[in-house]
Amino acid sequence: MRGRAFFVGLFLVFAAELAMLVLLMGHGTESPWDTVAVNEIVQTVQRDWDSLANHVNDTEFDYVVLGADGTVLYRTRPGLSESMNAAIAHKDTMLDVEVGGMPVGKLIIYNDDALTLQSEQQTVVFAVAAAMLLQLGICAGYFCYLRRTVVAPFRKLEQFAQRVAGGNLDIPLKMDRHNLFGAFTESFDLMRAELKKARLAEAKAAAAKKELVAKLSHDIKTPVASIKAASEVGAARASDDKNRENYWQITQKADQINTLVTNLFSATLEELHELTVTPSDIKSEELRTLLENADYLHRSALPNLPDCLLYADRLRLQQVFDNIFANSYKYAGTDIDVAVELKEGCLTVCVEDYGGGVSEQELPHLKEKFKRGGNAKDIEGAGLGLYISDHCMREMGGRLELENGASGLKVTVWIALSHGI
Repeated sequence: MRGRAFFVGLFLVFAAELAMLVLLMGHGTESPWDTVAVNEIVQTVQRDWDSLANHVNDTEFDYVVLGADGTVLYRTRPGLSESMNAAIAHKDTMLDVEVGGMPVGKLIIYNDDALTLQSEQQTVVFAVAAAMLLQLGICAGYFCYLRRTVVAPFRKLEQFAQRVAGGNLDIPLKMDRHNLFGAFTESFDLMRAELKKARLAEAKAAAAKKELVAKLSHDIKTPVASIKAASEVGAARASDDKNRENYWQITQKADQINTLVTNLFSATLEELHELTVTPSDIKSEELRTLLENADYLHRSALPNLPDCLLYADRLRLQQVFDNIFANSYKYAGTDIDVAVELKEGCLTVCVEDYGGGVSEQELPHLKEKFKRGGNAKDIEGAGLGLYISDHCMREMGGRLELENGASGLKVTVWIALSHGI
């Protein structure tokens, strides 16, 4: 509607300019004389010939009266043609003045067409200039209107698209239903809302998938544990070496299945920060239970633990020690030394085996995701245990250190002390 009004107004102004130009072009340089007024001038001059000093001009024309010898006998105002030659050059009207039937002089009526035309031209020029200024004002107003209703909404859409591309789907797009793109911007905001719904649905689906994997892992581990227990009993009761070896193979395969299921659960985590770590105050005596659960093959002698209060997550700390001892079982297969010490505001638990350690080049990468040492080529594993353990310890305010000890790989777990002690 506003665009139509703009073009209608612009057309009307243009039509007015064109009409004024046509009027100016059609106006002749000479205007027809009023013969009645001219005759009246001639008659009054002839009547007052003997007393021109008292002559009065009752018309709108300017004129000069010349005698027979060319002298000026009367003029309505200065600046008029006062000779025959000047009158001819100016295109004035010259008439004979007769008294008693005899010519006694000349009447020169001033031609003011040039002044009239100049005045009309100035009027037309001013009108055209005013119309052009009006056009300029209309165009400037429409430009501002387009800037507000077209350019500004597009810039908002550009910023909105950048936010959406950056993953920010929470800020809605402000809409103005009164401009030309109201419905268009509303469609963009609906797209944002649908993208947000899709992302939430995807997150829920991923969470459900992880939950399913966790449940399946638990359900699979239960029968595997039963198989392992039954095979161990069978191996203990076997009467010959062949049957005992078969039972031992079953036990090994059960351990392998259990490890693969654990790795499957860990590998389904797309981002490690999704592992919830909630540290709290725990007594140091509970650490013994965690270490005993991790060393289920009883390959270490646990030292005495100092009496202190730790700041840790029981579940994640158990997972850390489980990974450390499981790695030692798989890659070293030797006895394990465990040392505990209080230092630098932490309780350190040092676990060292006798497997010879790893190369110095590989050592800095063992805490990275899917990184394993050169001694793990023929051993099943995903390379996630130390990576997850390192993350859990950092989330609990501690840290995990790896180094080659005197006899094998040395892993030191730094557990932060509670501030309440």
